[in-house]
Amino acid sequence: MAKMRVAQFPRPKRQVDGRKMMARRIVYGLFPGVAILLAVGAALGQGMQTFTNEQAARRHCPADTIVWLNTSTANYHFKGDPWYGRTQRGSYVCKVEADKDSMRAWTSPK
Repeated sequence: MAKMRVAQFPRPKRQVDGRKMMARRIVYGLFPGVAILLAVGAALGQGMQTFTNEQAARRHCPADTIVWLNTSTANYHFKGDPWYGRTQRGSYVCKVEADKDSMRAWTSPK
């Protein structure tokens, strides 16, 4: 039996809208990055909570020491230090959370 040949005609080309194609590439390119950022953010948790007054910080972590965090230098000060609650940029935080976020205790330059 002889094989019959079927005439093959070229398929008509679809018109491609360059703007739609570029938009799809951008969206599909950004999607993995956004997913990674969301996963990392969830893994890191809430981070360090800052408070404007000592009482609010005490309510958040009643068993921990409350320190004053100088946000400009990433140093924290204990109650009784000369800069406790007195720097221009700072807030009250729990010592354990400050240590977890790599903040360091202030040491006197004596």
